[in-house]
Amino acid sequence: MDKNLQMTFLNDAGKNFIISIPSVKDDLTSEQIKTLMELIISKKVIETSGGDLVKAIGANVVSRSVEKVDI
Repeated sequence: MDKNLQMTFLNDAGKNFIISIPSVKDDLTSEQIKTLMELIISKKVIETSGGDLVKAIGANVVSRSVEKVDI
């Protein structure tokens, strides 16, 4: 099953900005995600059209499964 990490941030303009990372490990912890989000904000590695990312809002690990259908 493919898992993607979706991290939601707030930018300078007050708008939500989502970063998705595909194929994350199964044993990813909330502490690791929090640390990553704080690092992205503090190092200012992403700039959006609404300015820098200023706050971590939340994160989701999204699982996707594909089932083949014979036709």
